[in-house]
Amino acid sequence: MKTFTNARNPLLPPSVHIPDGEAHVMPDGKLYVYGSYDAYPDMYCSDKYDVAATADMIRWELYEDVFSGADVPWYHDPEAPVYESREGPVTPFAAKMQATKPKDDMDFVLSESGDTLPPLLFAPDCIEKDGIYYLYFCMADGSEGVAVSDRPEGPFRDPVRLPCGGIDPAVFVDRDGQAYYYWGQFRSHAVPLEADMRSFDPGKVIDAFLTEERHYFHEGSSIRRIGDLYYAVFADVERGRPTALGYATSPSPLGPFTYRGIIIDNCGCDPASWNNHGSIECFHGQWYVFYHRSSRNTKIYRRLCAEKITVLKDGTIPEVRMTSQGAGAPFGPGETIPGFRACMLSGALYIDVLPDRETYTEALVHIRPGDRASFRYIASGQGFSGITLTGSGSGVIEVLADGQAAGTICMRDGKQEAAGILIAPGTHELELCFTEAEGLVMEAITLY
Repeated sequence: MKTFTNARNPLLPPSVHIPDGEAHVMPDGKLYVYGSYDAYPDMYCSDKYDVAATADMIRWELYEDVFSGADVPWYHDPEAPVYESREGPVTPFAAKMQATKPKDDMDFVLSESGDTLPPLLFAPDCIEKDGIYYLYFCMADGSEGVAVSDRPEGPFRDPVRLPCGGIDPAVFVDRDGQAYYYWGQFRSHAVPLEADMRSFDPGKVIDAFLTEERHYFHEGSSIRRIGDLYYAVFADVERGRPTALGYATSPSPLGPFTYRGIIIDNCGCDPASWNNHGSIECFHGQWYVFYHRSSRNTKIYRRLCAEKITVLKDGTIPEVRMTSQGAGAPFGPGETIPGFRACMLSGALYIDVLPDRETYTEALVHIRPGDRASFRYIASGQGFSGITLTGSGSGVIEVLADGQAAGTICMRDGKQEAAGILIAPGTHELELCFTEAEGLVMEAITLY
């Protein structure tokens, strides 16, 4: 187990890439996040799961290799049964996606060559019932299964295959003890689980539980109950790409569900950002949305993030913006803000690993004139009058607070020329606008 202290986004060290986060408060009072693990530069996910846990959204424990795809006996077994997906006709978004994606796009490489891939594990979910923890998983060959443990952090063992094909399993246990299983892409499917939590009757499956046409559903079902209302959270394509997490509500865990809107959109976290997948969970009286943001100018290398949300009395959840502060407080005077905590990027710049460093270091790179980077939020009761940028290269950077000019910085060969800023007391969005840039790399900011 590794431990970290951090409340800002991303929640885990930038080298730890856990997307698709399903967050659950378990009986020990801690919040556990179950997700896939991006480990390759040219494909989603990997053949392992890690689990992150916290008691306070500040101190984190990371349990590594809690389940391995190599332990799944039916993967690559030519005698194993094949369960076709139940997606039905090609959806409008899927047709458009297939028509516009490059031939070498990783999404379709996976589907065409799944029999030669390593035993990749895609997005999971986990729940406790009667002292046993059930980890539901899916794989690159379209198979789905469940493994068990007597601890929320695993390790998980004894995988059993489920009679379905697809991706993105989700599990929900209602107050009466009845458990439900959900899965699917483009169209989600739902079914009551048997009492053993490891089987279901295929004849009871409800198809098109959520659909692209009625709910903007793309993938990644996640189910919660708040009062007497059931919430389905999922990757939402209303805005043209599945970068948003949308939600729908119903008086029943099996629907029908009514689309209600978007909770968060990660569009702008990286020039190549493509998808989102996450969940909502209440922890110590505060509701959060857990989601991921990509990096390195790719669809992958996704990192776990969280934002506070509000569930209103009418059942709606107002949309929130991506932030750098995450579950923590705004950045204050004297604090260093690493460049990798930028929550909104515009232009060609992106977050990447700096080569030839003794320790793992990420920064804003590939900066071009006109690019922008936002950090939400900074706060001071006295305001800010000074700023220091750490990095290399040369450039001219305009500093803005809530869109208003606050000062200008000149960098020459990594050295900052004297510059003052003027930001009023209060909480603000800090934005850097790069008007000139030559080999400019930005590692960190400190405000005074």
